[in-house]
Amino acid sequence: MSHTSRIQTQIKNIKALERAVKALKLHLIKNGMVRAYSESQHFKADYVIQCKGPYDVGLVKVDKIYELHTDWWGGHVEKEIGEKGGRLLQEYQIAVTVMVAQSKGDNIIRQTLPDGTIKLRISQK
Repeated sequence: MSHTSRIQTQIKNIKALERAVKALKLHLIKNGMVRAYSESQHFKADYVIQCKGPYDVGLVKVDKIYELHTDWWGGHVEKEIGEKGGRLLQEYQIAVTVMVAQSKGDNIIRQTLPDGTIKLRISQK
C-alpha cells in the first residue's frame, strides 16, 4: 500500500529552495533517492530534502516547476516541513522575496512574531 502523495507547487528557483531547506535545518541533495514507508516505495527525484525522520521529500520536475512527493504517513515529514509542506513553502516564498529585494539593493528586516507569523520589512537604501 502506497502512502506517497504529491503536492503541486510553484517551486522554480532552486537557490531559493536551498535557502528554505537550510532555514528548516534540513539538507537538499541533487538526484537522490527518497525514503518512503517501505524500501519498495523508495524513488528517485531531481532533488531530495533529507528529513531527520524515516521519510524524505522528493522534488520532481514537471514542465518548468517542481512538485513535492513524499510519504505523509505517521506525521514524520509534517513535523519538519509543516502540514502539506506549508512551512517549506512559506520559507521558499520568503527566500524568493529576499533574493529579489537583495538584487535591488534593498534593506530587509525579518521578524518572527509570537504566533509564528513571519514579517518582512523591505525598504530602499
